[in-house]
Amino acid sequence: MRPRLVFVHGVGKPREAKTELEEWRAALTVGARAAGHSRKAAELLDGGAVDIHFAYYGDLFLPGAAPDYEAVAPAPAGPDEELRDLLLDMVDEQLEAPRDDRQAQALRVTRNKLAPTGEEQGPGSLARQVLVGANSLFAVPGLRTFGGWLSAGAMKHDLHQVRRYLARKETDEAGLSLDRRIRARVATELDPEGPTVVVAHSLGTVVAFETLHAHSAHVPLFVTLGSPLGMRTAVRPRVRPQPVQTPEPVGRWLNFWDRDDFVTGGTELALCITSNAASVAPVSTRVDSDGLNVHPAVKYLAQPAVAGPLIEALDAVTVA
Repeated sequence: MRPRLVFVHGVGKPREAKTELEEWRAALTVGARAAGHSRKAAELLDGGAVDIHFAYYGDLFLPGAAPDYEAVAPAPAGPDEELRDLLLDMVDEQLEAPRDDRQAQALRVTRNKLAPTGEEQGPGSLARQVLVGANSLFAVPGLRTFGGWLSAGAMKHDLHQVRRYLARKETDEAGLSLDRRIRARVATELDPEGPTVVVAHSLGTVVAFETLHAHSAHVPLFVTLGSPLGMRTAVRPRVRPQPVQTPEPVGRWLNFWDRDDFVTGGTELALCITSNAASVAPVSTRVDSDGLNVHPAVKYLAQPAVAGPLIEALDAVTVA
């Protein structure tokens, strides 16, 4: 039985799963070559030794995907508050280690716009604060293209996907909430009996994390890229199950973050995620990508620090 490699994507516009899979595979090949694993990468990724899947769920965020999709009616005040919490978490993480005084000052200005003191917190004011704060982020030195967004509106759209997943609402005719339908997509791609190596990005790390808690077969390696799991207010308290700990099937967890990746919430997940019964806890490693936009999964996969241990894990499972 061939080991399985499953890619789990994050937020963003709808995508073609086959095309995305090839892009992720190509980026992983680049990283593997840089790590000195050219031959093994060819055998594993191109030679058919590994069964590669791409877990796609982006279409479930589209209008009409569920009868109570929020675009049908005006959204309540709650979503604005949750999105503001998400933005505040992102700003606070950057404030812990700003690049310089100029960036720190700009981040503090943004934070004050997101949560001004002494202002009434009504639905209208919350919506205004989110928009003003999101626009302010685009003026922060070094962070203008932090997520690949061209506008604050585009950023809000993508971050709303995180909020919508964690809201546990938008039920379909069968009574299944959006988050359950998304996890079902991912669970279908996992090998129910044999080993599966899981590589997840962005929101996909939250989805995969929760999905693996209900998975029974062995996961020799779980790789998370640009994960928001550490966000202390907007994400971590809403993740299930609580308390947050490594899923039992996971034999090793490697988390990678880039200091310029604004979506990453917390650099040391082991500080906020406890180990499983096998004493497996996430191990976080910093990588540094070139270019202005470092959040995409392909940027992480092209890093030798990411691709090296991933290829080695696939090779070990294949030999076994």
